[in-house]
Amino acid sequence: MSAPSSPAAQTALPATPASPLSHLLRHVHYENLVAGLSGGVISTLVLHPLDLVKIRFAVSDGLALRPKYNGILHCMSTVWKHEGIRGLYQGVTPNMWGAGASWGLYFFFYNAIKAYKKEGRVENLTATEHLLSAAGAGALTLCFTNPIWVTKTRLVLQYDAGADPSKRQYRGMFHALAKIYRHEGIPGLYKGFVPGLFGTSHGALQFMAYEELKIDYNKHLNRPIDTKLNTLEYITMAALSKIFAVMATYPYQVVRARLQDQHNCYSGVIDVISRTWRKEGVQGFYKGIVPNVIRVTPACCITFVAYENVSYFLLNLRKAKE
Repeated sequence: MSAPSSPAAQTALPATPASPLSHLLRHVHYENLVAGLSGGVISTLVLHPLDLVKIRFAVSDGLALRPKYNGILHCMSTVWKHEGIRGLYQGVTPNMWGAGASWGLYFFFYNAIKAYKKEGRVENLTATEHLLSAAGAGALTLCFTNPIWVTKTRLVLQYDAGADPSKRQYRGMFHALAKIYRHEGIPGLYKGFVPGLFGTSHGALQFMAYEELKIDYNKHLNRPIDTKLNTLEYITMAALSKIFAVMATYPYQVVRARLQDQHNCYSGVIDVISRTWRKEGVQGFYKGIVPNVIRVTPACCITFVAYENVSYFLLNLRKAKE
């Protein structure tokens, strides 16, 4: 006859409560990373020259060494004339890395945080919760990508090299990263980080508007709120949310670009703001906004359409395997 089991054996051990981190990791899906990266790279390849124009206008503060441009087309034609197609695509490598990594990580973190907040709830997230989820995702993403954006800014502001690559201060993305680190250290790679953190409000406002527009639109049509939209509908939602966010947050981009510019020396964010206000007024904080809106609106549309379709395909593929 077997011995009676002990009370400890008869009593089931209580389950160890899962940590918040393990809960969050359950909602991490590589599909969001791949889809966001795909959208960022595609939109960057198509629209990089407009990004170059935007940055050159943003740092235009009257220094004699800077070329003078009369408008978007004049800037593009001048760069083409003196530097060729390569000139229009200065900084495209870090821009592709930066945009791909930024969009990929942003969607990756955003969807994980959003799903974590939604777990166990029937009701939808509020606009404030969408805003906070996007802000958290933006801050995490910036920690990884700020050095890439510094190198992109430096590369597109090489005015005096002309078409001769040997005259350029930076030969490419990795050369720029190494040179900035060697001469300026970690602080050099994280110039513009503080205004960049403020800039997470841009993504937060955009994603909040995008989510709320999709929800309200599907409710208006009496459809489930997670119904997949068609391409035109995604383009409309993305464009409206992007224009809203740009108008609300553009000045931080000017401040950030001026901090990262190798031709000027500012002591910090307050110095940039005070000098820009004193010398250029409120218009100084909106320099380059027209090429920026022209660039980012279609870029956002391309990115979101690519993201929604790639993620939908990959997530359905995962479900089919399961």
